[in-house]
Amino acid sequence: MIPRHAAARILRLLQGFPVVTVTGPRQSGKTTLVRSLLPERPYVSLESPAQREFARSRPAEFLRQFADGAVIDEAQHAPELFSEMQGVVDASGRMGLFVLTGSQNLALLSRVTQSLAGRTALVELLPLSIAELRAAGLLDRDYASHLVKGFFPAIYARDLEPHDWLQGYLVTYAERDVRQLAAIQDLGAFQRFLRLTAARTGQLLNMQSLGSDAGVSDKTVKHWLSILETCYLIHFVRPHVANFGKRLVKMPKLYLTDVGLAAALMGITEPGQVQAHPLRGALFETMVVNELLKTRANRGLREPLHFWRDNIGTEVDVIIERGTEIAAVEIKSGPTVASDAFGNLNKWLKYATERGQFSAVHPALVYGGETRFTRQGVDVMPWSGL
Repeated sequence: MIPRHAAARILRLLQGFPVVTVTGPRQSGKTTLVRSLLPERPYVSLESPAQREFARSRPAEFLRQFADGAVIDEAQHAPELFSEMQGVVDASGRMGLFVLTGSQNLALLSRVTQSLAGRTALVELLPLSIAELRAAGLLDRDYASHLVKGFFPAIYARDLEPHDWLQGYLVTYAERDVRQLAAIQDLGAFQRFLRLTAARTGQLLNMQSLGSDAGVSDKTVKHWLSILETCYLIHFVRPHVANFGKRLVKMPKLYLTDVGLAAALMGITEPGQVQAHPLRGALFETMVVNELLKTRANRGLREPLHFWRDNIGTEVDVIIERGTEIAAVEIKSGPTVASDAFGNLNKWLKYATERGQFSAVHPALVYGGETRFTRQGVDVMPWSGL
C-alpha cells in the first residue's frame, strides 16, 4: 500500500473524537487506509444488501454487535444508524469507537453533521497526490503520463492499462451511482452530458451552453451537476470575493476530481496525445488545482480555493486566502516560463497590494518544467514539486 498523508491526521482524530468520518470518491483508498490503520477492528460494508437492510431496519441491534467499535464502510446507505450511534457513543464515552466511510459527499455529510454534531471529525480522502507518488518512487518524469493515468491508487498498485481501468470505473461506479441518485432514464443522454462536462474541465461553467450542447434543459444540467458533485466526480472553484475595485465574473470554474477520468472521457489514451491536444492546458490546470485541494484536505484545512478574473478576461487561476494572508497561483503547462507569463499575476499583485487589507501577499507560478526558481518576485515551482 502506498503511504497516505492523511493517515497521521486520522490517527490523531481517533484520539479526540468518538467517531471519525472519512469521505471521498469511490476507489480513492478510504477502506484500504482505514483498515490498515485499524487492522483488529471489525469491518462491515453496507454495500452488502443484507448488511444494509439489517442496519436500516434494526440500527440498535446492528450496533450492539460492535461493543468495541467498528469500521462501517459506505455508511451513507443507512442514515438510520447515525442517530442511534449518537446514543451509543455518548453512553460509552470512548474515543475512536467508530470509523465511517462514504463515497457520497453532501448526502453523507448532511446526515452526519445533523446526528453526530460535535461527536465526529470529518476527513476527506482524495485520490493519490503527487507528493505521495513521489515519496513512493512512482512519479513519472513527464506529467503527460499522469494526465492520462490519473491518480486513483489501483492504477499504481496493479499491472493494468489505465484507460481500461478508468473506463470500467465510469461504468461500474460513476454511471451506476449517478443513475441511482438522479433516477436517470436516458443513459445515452447522460453519457453525452458526462463527456461534454469533462471537456469543460478547467473552464468557466456556462450551464446554458452545456445544456444546449447536451440537448437537455437548464434544470436538468443543474440537477445532474449537483449529483456529479455529490459523487465526487466534479468540484467547483468559485470567484474570489475581493474585487479590488474591478468587475468580476460570477460563474464558477468546473473541474473533474480526477484528471485521468477527464482524459478518458475525452478519448485520450496515450501520453503522446496530450502534447498536441487543444485542452492540454486545461488538463494540466485540473491536475494542479486538484493537487492543491489534496494538500489542504490532508492537512484538514477548510478554507476554499478561489480564482480571480475581471470583466476583460484577466485571470489568476487560484487564490488562497487564509486569515490576513493571501496567495495567488498561476498555472502554465509549458516546460519553460515565458517572460509574459507573469502579466496577470503582476496585475493582481498591484490590486492586492493597493487594497492594503493583507499582511502578506504571496505570488507563485506552477509550470510543466523541472526547476524551481524566483523571477520578478514570483516563486516558480515545477509540477513535480507540489
